[in-house]
Amino acid sequence: MADGVADWSMPDNRHEVAARLDALVREHRFTIAVVFPLVGAVTLLASAEGLLPPPLAFNPFFVLFGTLVMRLPLVAGVAPLLDRKATLALVALTLYSYGIELVGVRTGWPYGEFTYGVDLGPMLFGEVPLGLPVFFFPLVLNAYLLVLLLFGEQAESTPVRLLATLATVILVDLVLDPGAVAIGFWAYENQAFYGVPWSNYLGWLLSGAVAVLLFDLGFDRAGLRRRLAECEFMLDDLVSFVLLWGGINLFYANWIPVALAGLLGAGLLKTERFDFDLSETRLGGAVWR
Repeated sequence: MADGVADWSMPDNRHEVAARLDALVREHRFTIAVVFPLVGAVTLLASAEGLLPPPLAFNPFFVLFGTLVMRLPLVAGVAPLLDRKATLALVALTLYSYGIELVGVRTGWPYGEFTYGVDLGPMLFGEVPLGLPVFFFPLVLNAYLLVLLLFGEQAESTPVRLLATLATVILVDLVLDPGAVAIGFWAYENQAFYGVPWSNYLGWLLSGAVAVLLFDLGFDRAGLRRRLAECEFMLDDLVSFVLLWGGINLFYANWIPVALAGLLGAGLLKTERFDFDLSETRLGGAVWR
C-alpha cells in the first residue's frame, strides 16, 4: 500500500501472500471477530424461530461463508507453518474426520444416534458435510493454541500439553453441541445434557484425542509459539466462537453452557490479548492488543 492506496497487484510469493493476509485480518479484526459472530447468532436464532423466509433461513451459503470469515485469523496465523509435515497431518485428519463422521451417521458410534436437521452445504456420500474440516479443525487447534499461551513453559511437557488441550476441546463441545441442538443443526435420539447424550462427549474424547495428537505431531510447536507472539489476532476465532455459541445458549437459557463459554472467555482474557487500555488502538469501543 502506498499513499493510502491499496496494492491490488498479484503477490509474488508465499511470504507476500501471508503478509497481505495478516494485514487484511488486522485491518478488519473487530468486524471479523465480533460483528460476524453477533450477526451470525442473530441470523441463526431468527432462522430457528421461523422469523426468516425459507431462502434465507439456515442458508448453507451464508453459514459456510460466515464460518470461513471467522476462521480467517486462525488461517492467517497457521498458513506460514504449513510445511510438508503439517500438510500431511491435515490430510490425515481430514480423512479421519470424514471417516469417523460417516461411521457416526450410519451406526451411532461413537457419538450416539444423531441426524442432521439443517443443510450445512454439499454432503459427502450424501451423508457427511463436505465442509466438516472447516467446522471441526479450528475447534481443536484453537484449544491447542490457548493451552500453549495459558500454560507457558508447562506446555512443553507432552502429557500436560495433550491432556490440557483435550480437556479444552471437550469444554468447547460442551458449549457447541447444546447450542447446535437448540437451533436444530442436529438432533440426538438419546438426550441427557441439554439434548446431548453423554456418549457424544465420550466420542469427542476419541476424535479429539486423535486430532490433538495429529496437530501436535504435524505442527512445529516453536513455530506456533512464534506466530502467537507475532499475531495478536491468532485466537480471534475462539473469540468468535464464544460470542456466537455463548449468545445462542444464552437465548435458550442453557445456563451451564453459557457459564462454560464464560470460562473460555476468561481464558482468552488471561492471555492479555484483549483489554480496555485507552493507550492502544480503539476498535468498536474495546481495545485489542
